This record gives sequence, structure tokens and C-alpha cells, in this order.
Amino acid sequence: MRVLSTPHQDPPVPSWGKLPRDFEYKSKNVTMVTIVGFEKRKNSTDEEFNVLILQGGVEAIISQQSGKPYITARKTSIPCTFGDDFANSLIGKELPGDIQRIECDAYTYEVPGTNEKLKLTHTYQYNADPATLIETVMG
Repeated sequence: MRVLSTPHQDPPVPSWGKLPRDFEYKSKNVTMVTIVGFEKRKNSTDEEFNVLILQGGVEAIISQQSGKPYITARKTSIPCTFGDDFANSLIGKELPGDIQRIECDAYTYEVPGTNEKLKLTHTYQYNADPATLIETVMG
């Protein structure tokens, strides 16, 4: 029996141009945060609960005082229902998402290990589903 093969044909090209074959994978650039610790906190009624400490990726920032770059990573906390042992076992695990800067009312922050006090008007918040640039542009 003789098998006839048909020549390979690419699918039709959209009017705005041809996309690479692996476009779908490239457009899903997933950012991750790492669980770097946990802390005990108290609510307004003095009940204890745990929070996970999340840290984003490394980024270069320009110092407002010296004008020189330095390396840092955004950190934030998120409440959880986990006990101490389980929360501790999560340290080093990654979660999809990122840590975003959010504007807020002004407050005073004391730099740990120094007497320096800063007036800040932002905080950081975990976002489990950040929009990628391609999702924002292409909808």
C-alpha cells in the first residue's frame, strides 16, 4: 500500500503578522514570590494569628539620597490559618504572583537597627494574579 503525504502548511497568518510557534508560552511569563518566614501577630481583640512573610524577586533601585543603585527585594506579609509547624514547613516554597507597591496614608517607619525614621506614603501588597504586559496590551 502506498501512502501519499501532503506538504506541510502553516495555518493562515493573521493580518497583524505571524506569531512565533511558542508565543503562548512566552506570553505567560509567571512571576513568583518566595515564602521566607512567618510571624505571630495579634488582632484588635488580642487574639494571636500567623502571617507568612513573602519576598519578591531581586530588583535594582536608585537611591534618592546618593543617586547610586542598590539591590533590594520587596517584602510583605499575608495572614494565614496555618499553625506554627505547617507555616514553618512552607518556608522556601514559591507562590505565583508578585508584590506590588500601593500608595497609602503617610506613616512613620523606623529603620531596624538604627534610629533613622522615615516618612512613607506607600506599602507593599501581594497580588496572586498580576497582569503581564502582553495581557494588558492584547486584552
